[in-house]
Amino acid sequence: MVILVDDNDNQLGLMEKIEAHEKALLHRAFSVFILNDNKQLLLQKRALNKYHSPGLWTNTCCSHPRDGESVIDAGIRRLDEEMGFKTQLNNLFSFVYKARLDNGLTEHEYDHVLLGKYNKDPLINELEVCDWKWVDLDALSNDLVINPKSYTVWFKIIFEKFYKNIN
Repeated sequence: MVILVDDNDNQLGLMEKIEAHEKALLHRAFSVFILNDNKQLLLQKRALNKYHSPGLWTNTCCSHPRDGESVIDAGIRRLDEEMGFKTQLNNLFSFVYKARLDNGLTEHEYDHVLLGKYNKDPLINELEVCDWKWVDLDALSNDLVINPKSYTVWFKIIFEKFYKNIN
């Protein structure tokens, strides 16, 4: 289930995730960005069995909070489930975006971008993630222009805003 929201992130109800993506309804989400002390971003490559955007590079993790769960708690939970570690997260900014996915579904999200720090290698859940890497922010910004098809639709949108907030 995802939490349906209005343009101010007020909860309107709940809906099955697939149905919300089929109908392109606005729902609450979060995107976690983990930096190390060298200002490198931890990226994940989505597992090949994912129902959308398989095998594409994206931010450290992202998902949807459960009903009654804060976005920070949800981000910490999901980071542990996907990347195998916990760290403190802070809400960097929030915004609304809408993007068509590769399989006819649409992401229409009130996205909370969460920032954390970590300096070790992750212990990935291979059902969710097939690869990972630490990437310099400037190099990543250039690679998004050169190889845009290697990245998820939402990551390209979010990274531009993230990059401006970090630099």
